[in-house]
Order: sequence, then structure tokens, then C-alpha cells
Amino acid sequence: MKYIRLTKEQFEELHEEFANFLASQQIDKPEWDKLKAEKPEVAEQELDVFSDLIWEGVLNQTEYLEHYSKNHIFLFKLGKEEMESIVIHSHVPHADFLTEGGLQWLNENIFSKEVEIKRGKKSFGEDRNAEVFDILKQGAILSDGELYKQFEDMF
Repeated sequence: MKYIRLTKEQFEELHEEFANFLASQQIDKPEWDKLKAEKPEVAEQELDVFSDLIWEGVLNQTEYLEHYSKNHIFLFKLGKEEMESIVIHSHVPHADFLTEGGLQWLNENIFSKEVEIKRGKKSFGEDRNAEVFDILKQGAILSDGELYKQFEDMF
């Protein structure tokens, strides 16, 4: 397994896609039930393969990520060959970007010396999607890129 298995809730949301996935392998509902009962390890493998397929699709389409911590915001723009980043850092301990108040503080102090903004760029290695997945595992979330674009235009 390359990524992680989807959660029960994710499988429930994707039940139609999973049924189509099984059908593409000539596995219908009775066959699936039999497989789960008689060969649970094979059923587990099917769940893992489906999970990886879903993750690959999501990661292939991912263009922006955001990661928030108390004093940092990491914004990522993901191309096919490289990623660009904007890192926002607060030099004051009371600014907590995990709260609405901290984001309001950032809005009011964005051009002050208490806020540092850096830009970066990095080429992906052999496996772009694995690198993107690692960022997600560290707590990043998928984004529409709106915040990245705002900062890109300002700096």
C-alpha cells in the first residue's frame, strides 16, 4: 500500500465508486460478501488497492495546500514538476494563527516588522504525489488557493 487506507466514512461516501471498482474486476455483491467471509486477506487487499487509486486521483488534482500552526502559515502551490511556497511567520508569541483572533491580528499587522514572509521553490523528486501526501500527513489541508493567490499578488 502506497498511501493509507480510506476511513470507513470515506468508503461509505465512495460506495458507488467502490462498487464500480469491484465490478471492473468482475466482483459483484454476492462475490464480495463471499470474499470477505472466506478470504478476508484478499478483501483487505482490494480495499487497499482502491484506497491507493482514490489517493492517486486526489493527489494528481491537488494544486494548493495550506498548513497552519500557532506562529506559522505555510501556503503551497503545486505544479507538476515543482512546488512554490509562501511562509508567513509571526515573531510575537501572542499571535496564534490557529484562532480567528490570530488571523485578525495577521490581517492588521501583515506589513509590520512582527510578520516575516518568505517565498520558496523546490523541484519534486521522482514521486510528486508521495511528497504531496507527506505534506498532508504533517497536517496540511487541501485548499482552493485563494489565500496563496492573495499573498502571491502582495509579495
